[in-house]
Formats: sequence, C-alpha cells, structure tokens
Amino acid sequence: MRITKVVSHVLQYDLDEELGYSQQYYARRSAHIVEIQTDEGLTGWGECFGPGNVALANKVIVEQVIAPMIVGSDPRDREVLWHRVYNLLRDHGQKGMPIQALSGVDIALWDLFGKLTEQPLHQAIGGAFRQSVQVYGYGMMLTRGKGLEQRMAEDAAVIRESGYAATKMKIGLGVARDIELVSAVRDALGPDFPLMVDANHCYDVTDALQVGRELSRLGVAWFEEPVAPEDREGYRRLRDSLEVNIAGGEAEFTRWGWRDLLDAGCVDIAQPEVCALGGITEYLKVRALAHSRFVPIVNHVWGSAVAIALNIHLLMAMPDLPGAMFPRSPLLELDTTPNRFRDELLVSPLRITETVARDGAVTAPPGHGIGVEPDRDFMAAFEVGAS
Repeated sequence: MRITKVVSHVLQYDLDEELGYSQQYYARRSAHIVEIQTDEGLTGWGECFGPGNVALANKVIVEQVIAPMIVGSDPRDREVLWHRVYNLLRDHGQKGMPIQALSGVDIALWDLFGKLTEQPLHQAIGGAFRQSVQVYGYGMMLTRGKGLEQRMAEDAAVIRESGYAATKMKIGLGVARDIELVSAVRDALGPDFPLMVDANHCYDVTDALQVGRELSRLGVAWFEEPVAPEDREGYRRLRDSLEVNIAGGEAEFTRWGWRDLLDAGCVDIAQPEVCALGGITEYLKVRALAHSRFVPIVNHVWGSAVAIALNIHLLMAMPDLPGAMFPRSPLLELDTTPNRFRDELLVSPLRITETVARDGAVTAPPGHGIGVEPDRDFMAAFEVGAS
C-alpha cells in the first residue's frame, strides 16, 4: 500500500451570533480536515487544530510541504513518516503551525492503520479501559453588550439539566468583572455541580492570583490557562499559591515541549490537544510523560466531529491514574455552542448532545479506525475556495 494523495479541506461558515473568549470575538466557524488517499482505495481522515486564516496557512503546509515528503510511502510507517517530516521541518518550527499541520496528517495515518488492520482506533492504541466516556459541556462564551451574567447563568443551567457531568465557562473581561461572572454561574448551578473556568492566558500572575483565590472560594474545579503558556515560572507560582487546580497545555507541542512543561511542575491537570501537538503518534508519548509523573489528563478538544470522535477513542484507551477499583474517569470536552461541523459533517452524525441527554456518556462510533466518514457534498458546500 502506498500514499497517493494528501488533501486539505478548510471549511468555514458565518455564525448567526458572534462569540468570544479572552483574546478575540469571532463570527465564523471553521474546521480543517485532512484526507490521505492510497493506491488500494482506503482513505484516512484527520484534523488540524487552528481556525480561520491559521487553517488556510496550515493547508499550504499540509499540501505543499508535508505531502511531497510522504506521497509514495507506506502509510503503515507512521513513526517513520512522523520523524521524517519533523526532522525536515525542525529548522523551520518545532512548535506552532508546522506541528499543527503534521498533527492532521498523522491522525489520518492512524485512521488508515485502523482500517487496514480492521480494528477501531482505541483497540489499535492498546485497548479500551472503559466502554463509555462522560462529557463536560461548555457554552458560556463571551458576548458583547449587557446581560452577560444572566445569559451565562441560563446557559449553565441548560448544560446542567442536559445530562453533562460538568461545565466550563470563559472569562477574560478583567478581574472584578470575571469574578462577578463566575459568581453568577455558580449561583445558577448550585454548590455541588462541577464548574471549570478558562481564561485563555489573559492574566499576568498578580491578577491570576487574585482571581484564583476567588475561584477557590467558589469551589471551581480547575483554573485553565491562567497565564501565558510561555510563563512557566508563573504557572508554578500559581500552583504553589492557590488551592484551585491549575490546568493547561493546549498550546504546548511535542514530547519535548511537554517534557519541559511537566518537569517545571506547571500543571495539576494536563490538557494535550492531539490535533495540534503532533498527532496521535506524539500524543501517546505525551500521555506516557504525564502519567509517569502522575499528572492526570483531560484532553483539550476543539473542532469538528472528526476531532470529537478521535478524542472519544483516546479517552476510552486512557489508563486509569493511579489505578483503583473505582477510578475517576476522564472527561470529554464538548463545545456546546452551535456548530454545524460537529452536527452535520459526517455521513453518520455522532449525535453527541442527544446521547448525553439519554445516557449521560458517549462511546466511540462503530467501525474501523476513527469510525467516521465525512459527507463530501457537505464539505464541498462549505470548503473555502471550492468551485
């Protein structure tokens, strides 16, 4: 079997309503899907992290930089191909967009491997430790205008009543305003429902300490990306000073970046993003690094149904940490805001929200590899630059 073609599909549509987080407001939803074709008719699917113009730049890297390095190769040689691409790109970026692009390619190769060996991805990785995964939903995004406390409180109540195991909200409007928002959401949820807070690295350490103390008082489960990912000393100071768990890592890349992050003692909870850090090949190394230090993992998940299905497999295959008769199970992150690429991209939709409401947990789609098949007509309708 040989790789014959690598295709990058950047999908995009206008949202009905603008959404935001601490770094920007956005009015378009996007996804970057990678397709690898072979001479035996099998196709692998992957996804690259990175929205908007980042996805367009990554498309060029996938098709014009990485594809010539791997076309003609045996797709089963995942480790060989990963290192070939990384070594040739090392002088041009050991982090960021080149690794995001490589991630989507690597994921598609693993999807192919599962199809070729006729096994689901979680089995190809090593087997399932659990048959289903609980889900936490986040829908409390930032919006302009008045009434944000009420809106977030209402969103949180809907998520709680919809069967999710926990919820997460965005902050980033300033220390006093953010504390008001979290207080409003906590009041709506009640004292016992798990709540997480995501700052998307908007604070310096001084402000993060002030916010973090209030989050501890409000019973928040974790404080996500409180400071810039480069500020490892700041992360460690926060861990040493606050009771609330510190989570992060979605902006870290490869085993080498994660080695340094973990060795610096930056996080209580690791949040690797498989569609960015280097794909499944590298994710499994990062998982081993985190678990060797007894740092629990809650994957960062953002994107289309491809990324969601992929992460269900990864979490089913996640070993218990540290191991017990009744272990704490990993959670799947799910963006509950409107997303056609979550709900309509696949020939057989995942129907995550319906499944959560019925069962309180989800399981991987049936089939080999990741178990997803994008609808080509749907992709064509939303593909940037498609004729």
